[in-house]
Amino acid sequence: MTSETKVGPGMNEDVTVPPHERSEGSPEPEQSGLTRGTWIGMLVVAVIVALVVIFGIIARRNTESTLATDTKAEAIPTVSVIHPTISTPGSGLALPGNTQAYVETPIYARTSGYLKNWYFDIGARVRKGQLMATIETPELDQQLQVAQADLKSSQANLDLANTTSARYQNLLKTNSVSKQETDVAVSDAAAKKAAVDASMANVRRLEQLQSFEKVYAPFDGIVTARNIDIGALIQAGENTRPQELFHLASIQKIRVFVSVPEVYSTSIKEGDKANLTLDEYPDKSFVGTVARNSNAIDLATRTLNVEVDIDNPKGELLPGAYVFVHFKVPERASNLVIPSNTLLFRAQGLQVGVVRDGLVQLVPVTIGKDEGATVEISSGLTAADAVILDPSDSLANGQEVHVATHTDGSAAQTQKKAGGQ
Repeated sequence: MTSETKVGPGMNEDVTVPPHERSEGSPEPEQSGLTRGTWIGMLVVAVIVALVVIFGIIARRNTESTLATDTKAEAIPTVSVIHPTISTPGSGLALPGNTQAYVETPIYARTSGYLKNWYFDIGARVRKGQLMATIETPELDQQLQVAQADLKSSQANLDLANTTSARYQNLLKTNSVSKQETDVAVSDAAAKKAAVDASMANVRRLEQLQSFEKVYAPFDGIVTARNIDIGALIQAGENTRPQELFHLASIQKIRVFVSVPEVYSTSIKEGDKANLTLDEYPDKSFVGTVARNSNAIDLATRTLNVEVDIDNPKGELLPGAYVFVHFKVPERASNLVIPSNTLLFRAQGLQVGVVRDGLVQLVPVTIGKDEGATVEISSGLTAADAVILDPSDSLANGQEVHVATHTDGSAAQTQKKAGGQ
């Protein structure tokens, strides 16, 4: 007799079925729940997923924090600085200037016509009174002939009027004519005299215009420009724009205009000697004399315009040349020198950017001497100030900056150049 094992409700145990009750070909009985190993595996997977999520959130927050820090750091500009150097006191002042001809003028035509001939080209030396060009004026010539004929007619009428007036005056003595007729004859003679004077004035005017057919040099000089050629139409008059025929310059003496800084304006006196140098003659200098100055400081540049006159008998100096004028001035106290690329030109005046405690401070300065690549500062800076090189236009007061560290000695080289050592 085969026995069966019964289990109570809620018990998770296998049920034994008698072999004779199993049908042939029926499947094996399935498990009714998950095993303990399965639950452990699922728990491990859940823990791993949670850790991945937590680590991802933490990494993202760290990345965002790093990005914000880097962005803030990149927003702070990095600048190169230089310390001012002390200039060496000296008794000389060298300033740039431009040469000009002592006398210079354009030459225009005073009469209209066609250019017949020209006799001097550019570079030619002419003397005062030399013929430079000839203009044909056929219309003016005809007008002059008509005016001369009118003058002859007026003179003939005047002769007749004078004769008639004399006769009437003689006849009036014998009461052969009336006083009225005599006055008419005398008045007619006076009118004819006025007509003759008007005709003579018209003839002189046209003769004067005709004399302008020949263009003469007004002074000794050199032709620097010729703007006409044979056959060109020359128009002159009140309603036409004048055409320049030649440009003439006298270079026997040269003017040099120099902008002297205000700080040296009282040191430059009329009659002082000054030496002039230029690149064309590296081993030669020209001696000039301070002729005059403007007696006024330019508000825009804070400089005094000074004229130096230099004799130029050989014509070695040419108008328009760039030169340096060396003045002798009293020795001054040592000033600080900085490169020109540290200056800021703003509405508040001339300024430089100085780094103090990591912040920018815009300091107003006064230039005592301009050397081109460097400038001498007479007030506003100290030798310990860190002056910003090549400041940007957006540089603001109180702005935070980083100072660049130079390991290749470039800052030292820049400072050495600024000091002129």
